[in-house]
Amino acid sequence: MTANAPVALVTGSAHRLGARTAEMLHDRGWNLIIHYRSRQTQAQALTEKLNEDRPGSAICLQGDLTRLDDVHRLGKEALAHWGRLDGLVNNASVFYPTPNGEAMHEDWDRIMNTNLRAPFFLLQTCLTALRKSHGSVVNLIDIYSEKPLSNHPLYCASKAGLAAMTRSWAKDLAPDVRVNGVSPGAILWPENDGAIDRSYQKAIVEKTPLATTGNPDDIAGTIVFLMCDAPFVTGQIISVDGGRSLNM
Repeated sequence: MTANAPVALVTGSAHRLGARTAEMLHDRGWNLIIHYRSRQTQAQALTEKLNEDRPGSAICLQGDLTRLDDVHRLGKEALAHWGRLDGLVNNASVFYPTPNGEAMHEDWDRIMNTNLRAPFFLLQTCLTALRKSHGSVVNLIDIYSEKPLSNHPLYCASKAGLAAMTRSWAKDLAPDVRVNGVSPGAILWPENDGAIDRSYQKAIVEKTPLATTGNPDDIAGTIVFLMCDAPFVTGQIISVDGGRSLNM
């Protein structure tokens, strides 16, 4: 029976880091709301897997985070299923280059709406429930929020904004809700990494003190720590990057 288990909504959790985060929270006894935009098959497969392990412990919900109506609907549907929310992980993100002089209005809207506006209004929709449960929020930031990546001004600005919002929320929502962030370094290359110069990947690893990329468990484990095991931690953004940010 999972009715009294804590509930977490993880955005963008049909695959990759979001899916691993959902699995690790589930292993700790949480009920999960798996959010997806277009990866319905993967979201349903993950939901079925979690429910096989613990019946009635997971659902999946669709939502396009570039659309404000979908953001509000996602929050309301997430709250309605178990009548509570104890954790929110703003993991969903859009990442692609937008060189100065080439970026379009559509790029601004897609990146800013997904990476910055959606977390703000999703939390606002869920805030009463999170206050009631003395819940926790973890935002996925990026080491490039502080030291920008060339030709990605919109992405870097969106993550810098999310970092600032993380600290603002931590101050404003205390003591009822804890808010923290995780900044990954090189963990998983984009799925279309055939377009990425292998020498560029090698150069990043060479500048990483631990001399390797991380893996999804490194990020997911940090998120789970902040959600479950850090009751006196708020307003912090933890870089999980093998020391990469030391050499940027």
